[in-house]
Amino acid sequence: TPPGRRAGTTSGMRPHRIGQILEQDARSYLERRGLRHLAANVRCPGGELDLVMMDGDTLAFVEVRGRRGEQFGSAAESVTRDKQDRLIRAAEFFLAKRPKLARHGCRFDVIAVDLSTEPSRMEWIKDAFETG
Repeated sequence: TPPGRRAGTTSGMRPHRIGQILEQDARSYLERRGLRHLAANVRCPGGELDLVMMDGDTLAFVEVRGRRGEQFGSAAESVTRDKQDRLIRAAEFFLAKRPKLARHGCRFDVIAVDLSTEPSRMEWIKDAFETG
């Protein structure tokens, strides 16, 4: 499904359902660009990973964010330092449970979706933030 295809159908939906749709669209978008899906909605103490993908030999932890407007900042800006810290802890938890994957390089990506346009705009921000 191309980005934005379902944008017009999200009005009146619950935020959780919109999030599910955005994550499905983000996964398809990344798979079309050669990434391989490993996991979705990985819950752990203090956080959740939306998508875990392999990009070649690099493990990509992907946060999917959508916004209907920028009155509270863009979708990408909504990944605050606090949210980044929670994502880092979630990734550490994920890797502790899967030691074979821990040998790969890792990065944190953001898929930012602007829902205020028709069709919506999807932006992939590779290596969106530093872990240190």
